[in-house]
Amino acid sequence: MGRRGRGVCLALLLGLLPLAGVAAERLKVCFEGEDVRPWRNKDGSGLNFELLNRVAKRSGIVFDYVPTPWRRCFTEMKKGLVAGVLGGSFKAERTAYGAYPGGNPADARRSVYTDHYVLVRRMGEPVGWDGQRITQLVGPVAIQNGYSVGDDLKAMGVAIDDGARSAADNLHKLRSGRVSAMAALAGEMASLLAGDPSLREKIEILPRPLVEKPYYLMLSHQLLQSRPELAERIWANIEAVRQSKEYQKIEAQALDRQP
Repeated sequence: MGRRGRGVCLALLLGLLPLAGVAAERLKVCFEGEDVRPWRNKDGSGLNFELLNRVAKRSGIVFDYVPTPWRRCFTEMKKGLVAGVLGGSFKAERTAYGAYPGGNPADARRSVYTDHYVLVRRMGEPVGWDGQRITQLVGPVAIQNGYSVGDDLKAMGVAIDDGARSAADNLHKLRSGRVSAMAALAGEMASLLAGDPSLREKIEILPRPLVEKPYYLMLSHQLLQSRPELAERIWANIEAVRQSKEYQKIEAQALDRQP
């Protein structure tokens, strides 16, 4: 190779060198500032972060997770202050704030996880759930503020008390007699019982699920419009990671299931 050819090669190599030191693109992702175990915790642990960190690596980006009150998450996404919201189930009205994978309706294959709500009563109370109706209920059912199960309960003609931000707060309402039932995610109730086994003598989780829902990483309309290829890459990688044997083993262990 002649001197000129060597010079061109050297120039190309030097031109590439700065790229090696370029930091990965960072995207802010908002999540509810309450523990929703085993999926995500305020300290950044949980299956959702385990999954999304793998997604970020495959996508060539870094997610910065921002704990925020749930309703504010959607407002900030609508304004473009965060790139996405983690852990929202599908509600058509939420598409005014951001986008779901697949649009409207959302594509469940690209959800981050699936969980179901259960109905919880005090031990020995007559409140029942037959799969269609909640029976012998006195007063409202306690739910967490902004949670979509409130719409499901209202559709059944059931009044709700959505003043609390955490399942633990609603459990206190239930035990103190302020409500006769509460609706909570099954994973969160399992964690609360594991943390305080004595609760098994004080409350009952009815065996039939209230409703099962997939939960998503929503992305802002601003990101979708300016970087549609990045949004597609993120959502495609969520599906790929969830289907991987490595992640499925981690999830199964965390949920105390056999792989």
